[in-house]
Amino acid sequence: MPVQVPKDKGIDRTLSIFMDGYEFIQKRTQKHHLDVYETKVLGKKVALLSGEAGVKLFYDNEKMKRNGAMPPHILNTLFGKGGVQTLDGKSHEHRKRLFMSLMTPEGLDELHKLTTRQWDAYTRKWEKKNKVNLFEESLELLTKVGCEWAGIPIEEKAVPKRSKDLNRLIEGASKIGPQYLASLRARNRLEKWMESVIHRVRLGQQETRKGSALYEMAFHQDLNGDLLDKQVAAVELINVIRPLVAISRYLVFGAVALEENPEWKEKIHSHDELLRCFVQEVRRYYPFFPFLAALTTKDFEWQQYHFKQGQMVMLDLYGTNHDPRIWENPDHFDPGRFKDYKGSIYELVPQGGGDYDTGHRCPGEWPTIEVMKASFSFMSKHLTYQLPKQDMSYSLRVIPTLPKSGFVMKKVCNK
Repeated sequence: MPVQVPKDKGIDRTLSIFMDGYEFIQKRTQKHHLDVYETKVLGKKVALLSGEAGVKLFYDNEKMKRNGAMPPHILNTLFGKGGVQTLDGKSHEHRKRLFMSLMTPEGLDELHKLTTRQWDAYTRKWEKKNKVNLFEESLELLTKVGCEWAGIPIEEKAVPKRSKDLNRLIEGASKIGPQYLASLRARNRLEKWMESVIHRVRLGQQETRKGSALYEMAFHQDLNGDLLDKQVAAVELINVIRPLVAISRYLVFGAVALEENPEWKEKIHSHDELLRCFVQEVRRYYPFFPFLAALTTKDFEWQQYHFKQGQMVMLDLYGTNHDPRIWENPDHFDPGRFKDYKGSIYELVPQGGGDYDTGHRCPGEWPTIEVMKASFSFMSKHLTYQLPKQDMSYSLRVIPTLPKSGFVMKKVCNK
């Protein structure tokens, strides 16, 4: 017989998400040493999952689906309507292959080189400035990297505007009021921009290389053999460059980590094999995406808890990355833990877990790693700077979070 797992008291815990932030699920599951906990969000019963076992269940396609699970305010801003994140079954597998086709070794190598070139170009401009805010500058740097890699034409003067809009998608998804409305307006502007580019490509008025994200999104055919609707193609093209711009937060956190752990600046400067270790620990340790949502496809029992068909399920990403059952001293920053790491696809989940090809694991994970490797390699080998007094603390109650100062540098030098 199923037993009643612990549950939150009261009518609703939606406000607790804003109060607890990244630790909303972790505080509940780890307190009771469980992988599942029950609460109510927006008036609906929700099962909270955490840990390796919880990740495995969340990515069981026979028990979980994504269509209809995403809250409208997130769908309308961060991801966009009709995107791959909302699909299931054969439609999802078909669309996912489109994204995976972009992740070739050659494509990722080109992304690495593009990132390095932009770092070189931007740091030479920073040398002429009194102070530089790494977060603000990296938004523009990564917008240029993303557009060039995807084959999207962008004028230099448009980069600040486009980078701000892409960041509004990321920041506005968890907000209410003016910030949320600004995110909606940014989504509308970006989709119209992408639709116009796709339209010109389809008419032969805009050249782009075959194999680029722009070309593939413009001419991808669905299971019925039809081209994607322009709006959906625009959403998917944004889904290529938005995750790259989101890496700006990882770059700032990584810069903080190098200041707090200066021995690792020398290690990744001298030993390329340790660079990936540092990148993975930045992704594990620092907060990025807090949780994901799904709906159950049927009634079933799991760990003595009864799931009902159509029930909302939320997966704890941050808490799983800090689960002491998986990670030794999880709240200690230690890139060395990844030297001989052979963990499963359900342990390290900063951008989700599961299988790349058949599951819902984020295809942007590979580009994320390449951009971070190129960035931290450049920072350790070519960048010198001084840090003025500033507040580099961050709050786990703020989603998405960031060191308060954004990492301000002065006397930047590209050596």
